[in-house]
Amino acid sequence: MGVKCSKCQHENPDDTLFCGKCAGPLKSAEGISITKTLITRAESLQKGSTFAGRYKIIKELGRGGMGVVYKAEDTKLKRRVALKFLPPELIHIPEVKERFMREAQAAAALDHSNICTVYEFDEAEEKTFISMAYIEGQSLRKRIESGSLELDEALRIATQVAEGLQEAHKKEVMHRDIKSANIMVTEDNQAKIMDFGLARMTGGTLITKEGMTMGTIAYMSPEQARGEEVDHRTDIWSLGVVLYEMFGGQLPFKGDQDQAVVYSILNKKPRPITDLRAEIPMSIEQVVAKALEKNPDERYQQVEDLLDDLKSISAGIVPDEIRVRLRKEKLRKRKKAILYAGATGLIIIMGVLALTLFTGRAEAIDSIAVLPLKNLTGDAEQEYFADGVTDELIGQLGQISALRVISRQSVMQYRESDKSLPEIARELNVDAVVEGSVQQVGESVRIRVQLIGTIPEERNLWGQTYEQAMTDVLVMYSEIARAIADKIQVKLTTQEETRLARARQINPQAYDAYLKGQVHLGKMTPPDLETALQYFELALEKDPNFALAHAGISLVWGFRNQMGFVLPKEAIPQATAAAQRTLELDNTLAEVHYALAIIKTWGEWDWEGAEKAFQRAIELNPNYPDARVHYSHLLIIMNRTDEAMFQMQRTLELDPFNVLFQSLYGAELLFLRRYDDAIEQCQNALRTVPNHWLALTVLYTVYHQKRMYDEAMETLTAFYTMMGFEEGMKALTHVYEESGYTGAMKSLAGMLEEISRETYFPPFMIAEAHVVAGNNDQALDWLEKGFEVNDPSMPYIGVMPHFVDLLGNDPRYQDLLRRMNLPREK
Repeated sequence: MGVKCSKCQHENPDDTLFCGKCAGPLKSAEGISITKTLITRAESLQKGSTFAGRYKIIKELGRGGMGVVYKAEDTKLKRRVALKFLPPELIHIPEVKERFMREAQAAAALDHSNICTVYEFDEAEEKTFISMAYIEGQSLRKRIESGSLELDEALRIATQVAEGLQEAHKKEVMHRDIKSANIMVTEDNQAKIMDFGLARMTGGTLITKEGMTMGTIAYMSPEQARGEEVDHRTDIWSLGVVLYEMFGGQLPFKGDQDQAVVYSILNKKPRPITDLRAEIPMSIEQVVAKALEKNPDERYQQVEDLLDDLKSISAGIVPDEIRVRLRKEKLRKRKKAILYAGATGLIIIMGVLALTLFTGRAEAIDSIAVLPLKNLTGDAEQEYFADGVTDELIGQLGQISALRVISRQSVMQYRESDKSLPEIARELNVDAVVEGSVQQVGESVRIRVQLIGTIPEERNLWGQTYEQAMTDVLVMYSEIARAIADKIQVKLTTQEETRLARARQINPQAYDAYLKGQVHLGKMTPPDLETALQYFELALEKDPNFALAHAGISLVWGFRNQMGFVLPKEAIPQATAAAQRTLELDNTLAEVHYALAIIKTWGEWDWEGAEKAFQRAIELNPNYPDARVHYSHLLIIMNRTDEAMFQMQRTLELDPFNVLFQSLYGAELLFLRRYDDAIEQCQNALRTVPNHWLALTVLYTVYHQKRMYDEAMETLTAFYTMMGFEEGMKALTHVYEESGYTGAMKSLAGMLEEISRETYFPPFMIAEAHVVAGNNDQALDWLEKGFEVNDPSMPYIGVMPHFVDLLGNDPRYQDLLRRMNLPREK
């Protein structure tokens, strides 16, 4: 028998207090005091007293709707515990008490690192109590109240809570009172879900017939608020509220009174998180929105699905279903804008509809990929020029902060692809693509470009042919970028307008040499860097004031230093001089500030100056993944993990198929001791480029840390064989078979020392060989040499796990950290 609402006549279940349609109080609730928590009347236990013959009371921790909590010592098992005493009114009905004890035992069987361990449910001295692990830390609610969580921190906590909830649901245990106050964050940043098994004592709803509100109304699912039967999906809703609270800094459903909160839960959509915090990715907003679907059938059906999406986003990947939701949301917003415009009159409506139907501009485009332009000369040796034009267009568009522009490395794989444009757009997670052709005609350049939308289907939005003298190609690129921005209705800032309008004439021969140098610069091998340098110098012979060529020379020497190809004392002065000359000629080039950041991070160890240079490069070109990925490494070196992960995520959004960047991400996962994730990341990179030097380096270190010595030796052998030490590695393999891993590492250290006597070899790599061999003193000796010569790998000594683990307490190691001004606490 239901209860009819006197206000709207809606029929409601007989055991709910608020109308499921209008949220008004029902007559059955009249005279009942509805509170957010029960009033706890349990008598206090004195400090120092002993309860149940074994628990020595240390202090009271708090009181709430579910009882009084004490910190105590289990004198039998010699461990600290939290004792929770349940109010008698919760279990005064025998069948309720029996069900509670049965379900409490099921909750106690849960064994997971993200669930607070329950040791015992029992009765003693006429009190029902729970003994559980005592958690040092603070509740997630207090953590949020103290300030907004960084993106990476919020993702990490969200993933851990979802993993705990997943384990409980597998055991068919629901929580029904998930909220930020019921999640503890330990001192080592591990999330723990508290109070499993307590909420179900209410018989399926959080509002009982007696009028007691169990838990906090703000976290109630719509089906709970309506007094309906609930299942595990109500936990997913409550987790969605917690996610909103973490990422947005406030609750999604608020009100001055309970009735207002319930009405919002039942009828209103929360404000988009991205309105509250602009830096939150739209993919996260869509995850939260799906968790907060009011219809349980439209919500995540299993917490595993939500967990998979969180993990994908943490790895820089937008899940397919979320990508679809993003596209639908963009279309919805654009259609909404059209309807608002239509409110001004029928003529405007018809005009907007005409634009929508006949010009194909109904999409909201904020991401784009410039596909490799076709070389129409028929001369394969001119391919570099077409690639250079593609790169320049990407660079020009990349200066527009409102656009996400996919970088060169990721688009070049589609040069000969037979995939459809919508398929390419899906893989790159963009709304539109630019394709076209380029051809040199005498002293002129002809470029044909087409802008093609891919949502909801492929449509040609705009196309045009440009032809100008070779001296004006930079001006032409700027015109094309501004035309594309206009066609997709992206508004340029004043600074962006100014920078795009500053393009000047160039010397065609200098520009041609510069483009050839760029091709070799990106390969980063010793021969290619030498060839790049020669081309950049040739460009300067043709035009001594060509700023881009000076920036290219700075990057050549910066990379030579960073890769350990030459002594830092030779590379850094050359890189610095070229960068300074570039700044004199044009200080608005993102490339020169990136070059300066490379010098200051891996050459001069000037952390503050490096950060300013990285930030300036990103300000000038927000779509510059090279600057972002290396800035991420600077941040990880400085132990600013959350900021580092944000920059890395943005990098992978801009250049998802760049193997070097994937490997650099693998290195960060290694530094964070996420070893299995690092293995997966590096193996993905090696599937694309077998024997990639950085992927092998990271993978070897991970295998060493996990004591997977066979795999470590195999990876190490591949790395040094690739570097040209094939004979030495054959001998090392023999030593491994005869003397084991430690013996092989000692032999490797000796081999590298021998090489260093004949030619320059990075001291840091020799120190690594010694530390994994257990030769700590020799490792520190070589780190000292690395400090003396400014070895570019030295900034990593504070985050490399084997250095931290094996040398962390050594005064010499700590002194090195101090002298380098590196963080000395993890």
